[in-house]
Amino acid sequence: TKENKRHMGDTKHFCPVSLKENYVLYPGDTEHAAKYREKIYYFSTSEYRDKFLKNPEEYVAHNEPIQAPPLRVFLLGTHGSGKTTCARQIADKLGIFHIQFEEYLQELILPKTKKKIGPHFDEEPEEDDNKMPILSQELEDLSQTMTETETKKSKQEVELTDEEKAIQANLMDNEALSPEVLDNIVLDWWRKEPFRSTGFILDGFPRTVDEAQYLSTRGLCPDVVFFIQVEESDVLDRLFPSRLKKWKERQHKKMQNKKKLKDLKAKIRV
Repeated sequence: TKENKRHMGDTKHFCPVSLKENYVLYPGDTEHAAKYREKIYYFSTSEYRDKFLKNPEEYVAHNEPIQAPPLRVFLLGTHGSGKTTCARQIADKLGIFHIQFEEYLQELILPKTKKKIGPHFDEEPEEDDNKMPILSQELEDLSQTMTETETKKSKQEVELTDEEKAIQANLMDNEALSPEVLDNIVLDWWRKEPFRSTGFILDGFPRTVDEAQYLSTRGLCPDVVFFIQVEESDVLDRLFPSRLKKWKERQHKKMQNKKKLKDLKAKIRV
C-alpha cells in the first residue's frame, strides 16, 4: 500500500538499468532504491543503482514512454505431457519464436553425430540390407574390413569439441551443463536478434534447480512460467502405443534379417 502511494519511476518496480542494457524486466529490490526528480526507482543490484545515479538521464523516459521488451514465456512439464504441442500453438498465436531446448541441443551436435542421441533415441541398430554378407569365400575377411572402415569413419565423425562433449553428456546421461556452456546457448535468446525484439516461448528449460539459478544469476527473467501437470496414465496412453509399434517393427525387421542371413550361410555351405 505504501508503495502504491509513492511516485514510482518510469519502469515502476522493475530495474531501469536491466531494462535499458539487457532488455529484461527484472524486479527491483526495495533495498536498492534511489530517488530522482521526486520519483522512486528500484534496482536489481546495488551496482545498477550506482550506475543509474552516475547518469540517470540515460535510463529515464524523455519524449515518449519506455518500451517494454517482448513476451518471454517458459513452458515446463514432464516428457510426454504435451508441452511441445502447446508451445507450438502458443508461438503461432502470439507470433513469437518456439524454442524446444533439447531439440536445440540435438541440432548443435547433429552435424557430427549424424543422428539424434539420448535415452529417447537409443534403439537397437537396424541392419542394412546392403551390409548383408555376399556370396563369396572371402565373406569373413570382407566383413572384418567393412567393420574396421566403419570404426575409423565413426571415430572421425565423433571428434567433438569440449562444448559439444558437454552437450552430448547432457543428452545421454543428464549431466549438468556448465554456466560457460549455457552462456553460449541461452544468452543469445535474450540479447541477440531476431529473438530480442520478437520474443519466444522456451519449451523444456530450466530443467533443474541449477539451471534456474543460472538464469537468476544472469538476470534472465521470463515474463510468465507455465507448468503442465498430468497423470502418469495420460503419459503412458500418449507415448506407449507409438513406442510399442516401433518396437514391433524393429523386431519384425530383425527376424527378416536373421532369416536372410541364415539362407545366405546355407548357400555358402552348398
